[in-house]
Amino acid sequence: MSMKTTFMVQTFVIKRKRLVPGDREVSPTESGALKKAEAMAGRMPGTAVIKVVADDETGELEVATILGQFGEVPEDFAESLQGG
Repeated sequence: MSMKTTFMVQTFVIKRKRLVPGDREVSPTESGALKKAEAMAGRMPGTAVIKVVADDETGELEVATILGQFGEVPEDFAESLQGG
């Protein structure tokens, strides 16, 4: 079993007066993702950096962790990552 770690920047936008997920960008490093998210948060309501560890062969998600949040992020965002 080969595990692969991916860092993603999740943006949040306002649609119909609600904060909802926008675009998601992959970053090669944790520090790069954090810097990108912080910079992007100045242009949109909010961003979050997610570390995803998945099985490279099956694609099965092992763990998703929020590494940082900037600006406004929905209260239930962390729960949604865990499938709750």
